[in-house]
Amino acid sequence: MNNENLVIYVIVVLCLGAVLVMSKDKMPPRLKRGMALTAVIMIALAFVFIIYSMLA
Repeated sequence: MNNENLVIYVIVVLCLGAVLVMSKDKMPPRLKRGMALTAVIMIALAFVFIIYSMLA
């Protein structure tokens, strides 16, 4: 696995999570739920990729 791509992915996902947390009052509830679920899945995948890269 390419570590540069992994680092970029982790940074982008964490920024997405931060943006969602900071703008949670401005988003409609229906969109907020979908975006939060997407962000949680992406953050979980980022941590799985980090652990995989450490073990491989």
